[in-house]
Amino acid sequence: MASNVEEHSDDRLENTPSTIQKAAAEFIGTYILIFIGCGSVFVNLSLSDIGLLGVAFAWGVVVTAVVYTIEHISGAHLNPAVTIATAVVSKLPWIIVPPYVVAQVLGSTLASFTLKWLFYGDPAEVMLTLPSDGTNNLKAIAWEIALTFILMIVISGAAADGRSVKELSGVAIGAIVFVNAIIAGKVTGPSMNPARSLGPAIAAQKFDRLWLYIVAPVIGAVAGSTLYSFLDLPENSNRNQKRINSSMIC
Repeated sequence: MASNVEEHSDDRLENTPSTIQKAAAEFIGTYILIFIGCGSVFVNLSLSDIGLLGVAFAWGVVVTAVVYTIEHISGAHLNPAVTIATAVVSKLPWIIVPPYVVAQVLGSTLASFTLKWLFYGDPAEVMLTLPSDGTNNLKAIAWEIALTFILMIVISGAAADGRSVKELSGVAIGAIVFVNAIIAGKVTGPSMNPARSLGPAIAAQKFDRLWLYIVAPVIGAVAGSTLYSFLDLPENSNRNQKRINSSMIC
């Protein structure tokens, strides 16, 4: 019996994706995210007036799809702020952070240049995240911190917590992106993701207030993951809780 357990453990270790595979998954996932999300903005501008609701829906659906596609490979962070926040609470080795962040930024940048080429003639600036005219930097920072904080709380609870229903993680994360995009769509963009803002900025060669969309999401995500870590249980406690729940059902 013990040998069977050891063989099973060895198989699981052998089947663990390498760092390169994980980074590649993050690159592909972030490319898809930006291509569909920012692509919907181009469509809204030049082809069909889908409005804020349509753009927000596109972002929410693509997040859901990508989470289910690569979560089992890399965790489907798609976002440097999420990667950093996950490492801060010791749920990701810091050595993994640089390749993840580089892959995410490269994926976003390539997707942005792809859209710029496909929608040649339309202003690439439509992909940018910028505060509205009536929103100053302080308010924009507060918005992005709050939105990313909420996003990270949902990610921590729906995907990272061992007690959660994993089958619904993609739906939960996509739903909160959809709702956040509706609420702040005409205020800050919104971003909630440094890679989402950096890639389009590079493609459009416009870096106005980009720092805001890099700093604020990281602060919000770290705050969210740190707060949720107080609600989380140690691994042994999770197992004991499952036994308690099972006994209560019986």
